Amino acid sequence: MVAGICFIVPAMLMVIAFAWAYARFRSLPEIQAGLYGVKPVIIAVILQAFWRLGRVALKDGFLMALGLAATIAAVGGVNVLAVLLTAGLIAMARVAVREGRLSGHAASLVALLPAGAALPAVIPISLWGLFLVFLKFGAVIFGSGYVLLAFLQADLVNRLHWLTQSQLLDAVAVGQVTPGPVFTTATFIGYLLGGIPGALVATVGIFFPGFLFVAASRPLIPRIRNSTITGAFLDGANVGAVALMIAVTWQLGRAAIVDIPTAAIGALSAIALTALRLNSVWLLGAGAFLGLAAQRWLVA
Repeated sequence: MVAGICFIVPAMLMVIAFAWAYARFRSLPEIQAGLYGVKPVIIAVILQAFWRLGRVALKDGFLMALGLAATIAAVGGVNVLAVLLTAGLIAMARVAVREGRLSGHAASLVALLPAGAALPAVIPISLWGLFLVFLKFGAVIFGSGYVLLAFLQADLVNRLHWLTQSQLLDAVAVGQVTPGPVFTTATFIGYLLGGIPGALVATVGIFFPGFLFVAASRPLIPRIRNSTITGAFLDGANVGAVALMIAVTWQLGRAAIVDIPTAAIGALSAIALTALRLNSVWLLGAGAFLGLAAQRWLVA
């Protein structure tokens, strides 16, 4: 509890401060110009994240083919949780068939699919609704913190319409500027939708399942490590996570890269991240500066 609280609370407080400033000053032309340059940097950061995960997750030809199918499904609008679980089940079934142990393991995990896909939608914006939505995210996100973006895009932007695409990109930018886990993006979004109470309930909602899962899984870790069936499921879920990150990058990229200057900023950021290994915070600052310069040049 002490370790978890000390890990989360400082970043949460900084994100709340950023969210207050964003809500108060975002209409200023200078802020808009800075965000114009920051958003393509965010796309480069996400690209780097799923490239790293992809190199680990796509171990062989079968997983590559599974990743391609999962990406097509994710881009086509299939439920993000269904993409994760189905990819895991397919990879697990392949190993289970090979070992002659399909029925028992498949039945136990297939039961999760309708339960997860049928999680209730919370339409009105309320503190309880915020808590439930982010509790769901914290309970099912797997593979990388950036997979959160796929869930935010699918639920808060596309389904519930609580956020705009632009606000989601701004939330990701603040999560990158501040130290701490990517999940503090939830704090920013909670503040936008419900002020300080909203920031607090969103933060608690998204981190609480992790506390429970870590405590519950500790005695099971040796058995999980030794199970080829479980390992195959996790391999498939990782592939599904890569697919979700590709899909959300495509969706967010269309909103962030809108002209030649933003395309140039995004390309330069990708090169700096991969070739020079610069910290993303410096790139976000450079993106904001270039955004201001580009806006002044376009106006002139």
